[in-house]
Amino acid sequence: MNPELSVVIPLYNEQDSIPPLYTELTAVLEGLGRPYEVIVIDDGSTDGSLARLREINSRDPRWRIITFRRNFGQTAAFSAGFDYARGDVVITMDADLQNDPAGIPLLLNKMAEGFDVVSGWRKDRHDAYLSRRVPSVIANRLVSRASGVPLHDYGCSLKAYRSEVIKSIRLYGQMHRFVPAVAAWMGVTVAEVPVPHRARQYGKSKYGIDRTIRVMLDLITVRFMLGYMTRPLHLFGGIGMLSTGLGILIGLYLVFVKLVQGQDIGSRPLLTFSVLLVIVGVQFIGMGLLAELIVRTYYEATDKRIYVVREVLDGEAADASAPTAEPKPISTPDRDPASALPAASS
Repeated sequence: MNPELSVVIPLYNEQDSIPPLYTELTAVLEGLGRPYEVIVIDDGSTDGSLARLREINSRDPRWRIITFRRNFGQTAAFSAGFDYARGDVVITMDADLQNDPAGIPLLLNKMAEGFDVVSGWRKDRHDAYLSRRVPSVIANRLVSRASGVPLHDYGCSLKAYRSEVIKSIRLYGQMHRFVPAVAAWMGVTVAEVPVPHRARQYGKSKYGIDRTIRVMLDLITVRFMLGYMTRPLHLFGGIGMLSTGLGILIGLYLVFVKLVQGQDIGSRPLLTFSVLLVIVGVQFIGMGLLAELIVRTYYEATDKRIYVVREVLDGEAADASAPTAEPKPISTPDRDPASALPAASS
C-alpha cells in the first residue's frame, strides 16, 4: 500500500540527533493513523550518521535511506527526496530536531482546509539573534516583497506540499526555501501556520552569515523566473531602451549646444557618457533577444508548457447532488505537553 504521507529529511553529520528524531517522529506519525514513509537523505555524512540510519532501516522499513556519494547541499537533498517520495502529501523538516515533529499535525490541519502548500513559521525562534535571526528577518522581508508571497519565515524547513505541486518544481542553488513563491506562480494556494521551534541540542549549525549572500543571489533568479521567464526581452529590452533613449537625448542636447550655441563638445565628459549609454542599451537589447531565443528553444525542445492546468472537466459532469465529505482535522497524538515546548538553551 502506497503511503499517504512522505516525510523528507536531509541530513549531514547528525549522528547524535538520529535516535531521538526517530522516537519523536515515529510517535507523531503513528498517532496520525495514516500510512507514511520517512525518506532520509544522507548528504555525504562523515560521522556515524549512516550506520545509525542503516540500523533504523533494518528494523523499520518505513524509513527509507538515500545516500549521496558526497555532500551536494540541502537543496539537492530535498530534490532527491521529492523524486523518491510516494505520498500524496510531502512534508519536509530538518534532522537536528529544531523543527519539532509536533508541528506536522498543524500543517496537515491547515492543508485540510484546501491549501496546496503550508509553510511553518518559527514564531518563537530559539536561535542566535545577530547571526541567525536578524539576517533571517531581512531576507524574509526581501523575499516576500520580491515574490509577492508574504510569508514570515521562508527559511523554516517544516513545510507540507501536495505531491503534484512539489514534483513539478525543479530545484537549483538554494531554491528549496523559495518553493512557496515558485509554487504560487503556478496558481496554488499557500498558507502559513506557527510551529514549535527548539534550540539546537545536538551538533552545530552547518550555516553561517555567508548563506544570506547566496540566498540573495538566488532571490534574483527567483524574481526573474516569476516575472520574466517567458518574456526576458521585456526585462533586458526595457533596460536597453531606457539606456539608449537617455543616451540619444543627451546626444541631441549636445548637438544643440554645438550647432546653436557654437560651443566645443569634443572634450566634454557628457559626450562620452551619451555614447556609453547608447552602447550599453544596444547590448541589453541584444541580450534580451538572445534570452528570447534560449527560452523559446527551451520550451519547444522540452515540450514544456507556459501554463499550469488545475483540472480538466470532460464528458459527463459529476452528480451535483452527491454529498461531499468534509475534511477531518488531524488530532495531535497524546504526549507530554512539556515535550512540545522549545527546549531551553544552555
